[in-house]
Parts: sequence; C-alpha cells; structure tokens
Amino acid sequence: MRLGFAVFFVVLGSVLYLVNRHVLGWATRAFSLSPRARRAVSWVLGFALLGMLGGRLLSWVAASPLVTALVAVSSTLELAVLISFALLLPADLVRVGVWLRERFSKPKTDVVSVVSGDSTESAAADLEQVPRRAFLTQAAAGSAFLIGGGSALYGALAGRQDYALEEVPIRLPGLSRALDGFSIVQLSDLHIGQFTGRSELAAAEALVLKARPDLIVLTGDLLDNDPKLAPELGAFVRRLAPLARHGVIAIPGNHDFFAGIDPVVRAVEGGGGTMLRNRGSVIGDASAGFTLLGVDDVWARRQGGGPNLERTLATLPRLGGKVAPALDHARVLLCHNPSYFAEAAGHVQLQLSGHTHGGQVNLLVRPADLLLPGGWVAGRYTRAGSDLYVNRGFGTVGPPARLGSPPEVTKIVLTV
Repeated sequence: MRLGFAVFFVVLGSVLYLVNRHVLGWATRAFSLSPRARRAVSWVLGFALLGMLGGRLLSWVAASPLVTALVAVSSTLELAVLISFALLLPADLVRVGVWLRERFSKPKTDVVSVVSGDSTESAAADLEQVPRRAFLTQAAAGSAFLIGGGSALYGALAGRQDYALEEVPIRLPGLSRALDGFSIVQLSDLHIGQFTGRSELAAAEALVLKARPDLIVLTGDLLDNDPKLAPELGAFVRRLAPLARHGVIAIPGNHDFFAGIDPVVRAVEGGGGTMLRNRGSVIGDASAGFTLLGVDDVWARRQGGGPNLERTLATLPRLGGKVAPALDHARVLLCHNPSYFAEAAGHVQLQLSGHTHGGQVNLLVRPADLLLPGGWVAGRYTRAGSDLYVNRGFGTVGPPARLGSPPEVTKIVLTV
C-alpha cells in the first residue's frame, strides 16, 4: 500500500507541476512579467504545490493546527490554479488554431505585391493585430485567474459548509405496508480528519436530529486516513445511535481500509453501531420487514476481499435449516462505491452509495459524469428495475473545498 501511495504522489505531483508551469507561462505572456515578478509567482506556485503534498504527508506523522493551516492555504491556492488552467484550455485551443492558420494559410508575397505596395499594407495590418491579441490574452488570463481564485476561496470558506438535507422518496417493491414511510438517513464520506472535526460532526448530528429517522446508515469513508481518530468516530456513532429507533448501521469505504479497517470496525461497534461487511440484517420482522445488506468496498478486492452479494445473502437468518422469509423481503444494499451497481442491479431493489462526493468541485460542468464508471455521480439512477442513490458525502478529500456539490445528509423515505 505504501508503494502505491508513493507512486500516486509522484504522478500527482508531476501532473500538478506541469499544470503550474502552464499557468505561469500564461501569466508571463499575458502581463509581460519582469524576471523578478516571474520569480515571485513561481514561489507562490511552488508553495501551493509543495505545501499541499508535503503538508498531507506531514499530517500523517505530525498532525497539528499549523500543518492543517498549511494544507488549507496551499490546497486552496492549488485549486485556484487548477480551475484557472481548466478555464484557459479553450483559449489554448484558439491559440493553436490561430497558429495553424497563420502557419499554413498565409499567402506568400510575390514580386507584384511588393511592387504594388501590398506587402506594406499587409505588414501594417499585422501590426494592428498585435495590440488586439495582447488585450485578448490579458482578458482571457485575467478572467481565468479571477474566477479561479474567487471560486477556490468560496469553495474553501463557504461551499464545504453549505450543508443540505435532501429528502428522497423511493418506492420499494415488496415493502410491507406496515413500513410505508420508513425513513433511512444516510451519511457518507465523513472523512474524519484534518477538515472534518467536532464542529462539522455537530452540524451533521443536527441535520440527523432534524430528519427524525427510523434508521441511520453510514456508507463508508468514515475516517480520512488517521486511525488515531477512530475514538472520534466512535463518539459520533454513540451520539447518533439514540436518534433512530433502529440505531446505526455502517459499511467501510476505501479510506477506512487506508486508515486501518480494524480500528474503524472497533470504533463503530464500540459506539453502539453495527458494521456490516458482507453480512445481512433484517429490519423489522418476518411478517413486516426488509432486508438490509452491507458489503465491503470494491477496493478491498486488491487484498483478496471485496463485495460479495451471494455471500452476504447467505448470512441471513435461517429457521429450521431453511432460509428464513427474509430472503423474500425487499432488499436494500449498502455499498460505498456506486460502481458495484453494475453487478447488484436486478438483485436488489435499492442500493445506497457514496464515494464520489458528487464530483466535489464542479464549475459550470461536472467532469465526474464522464470520468466515473457508469456516470453514477450524485442523485438517483435506475437500472434493471433497481434504484441507486449516490450521496454527495459530507466531508472532502484533496482540497478542503466544494463547488456545485454541497455536503449532504440524505433522508430516504421508503414507500410501497
């Protein structure tokens, strides 16, 4: 795992370095930066990159408020650079198009044009284009930097705390009429760590209290990466448990494996919750209930584990050597990564997932729609008669900011 993280950081650092160099080039061309000014901008970009990556590494071994502040400031700066880079890409395409047109379409000057003075007129026209191009270059760069900086600042200071309680009614075929209106509050991707602490958890707790759920489910990535914060998770589960008559049920996410799955399981169960790892449970009873299934995260397949729906169904209660009626109940599946819906669709009525953070940073467009398997990023989807709901998550990963994807607590209301 350590080797994998090392490779990830090297690749990420290399890509971000190239992005920073490109943005520096734009700033230099657009504003004719002097050598001194260019060095100053280079230092700021270097601080953003090294502070973000180095601060993350440092936080794993020597977490402190100073390190957290370093990561917050540098990550916000780097996010501003990334947004600026994305906004400048269309301008780059225009520049390439103009260069290609001038390179291959410009007519050659012949003797007649020289004698007639056409070359002089052409040269004058070219000179007129220079101030216009300089103005357009400055406008493009200035707009990108202004929008990038403002968006990153908003996302860090306000967007990541713009909490939303989403109420989603979902018809569950096979649900007993006795459970019509049964509510499940879903919390996902808390990422308890540098940027999800007691104040953020208190906000989540207040929204859960407002929702008045029958059951609370935590769909993975409960810790960010530090197992020493497992007691904080346990205390949070202990506070949540009395808020729902069926208590708290959790499943792990990939970050829970990064932090160490055993401390996460102990924290949840020590706080009075239940951790389902390829196990099932019956909510209600044989006459009026539904089956709740919880599977491991798909990341665990790298360690020889992973989600296994067949094994999960086999754990359901058996009566007299026969499978209990629970197998005939409506099935609700908890799986951290929505990509598992490709396998689970048609075998469960509803899957609740997280993992994607709803893209976390979406300015005008949501790139995750094209990048993530299935395009399952946020909200409700249907496939093979099954429903999938993807929670946007409550915490952050990478830059501590959110744009166009507010942190979410979901209240799923089951109907017949």
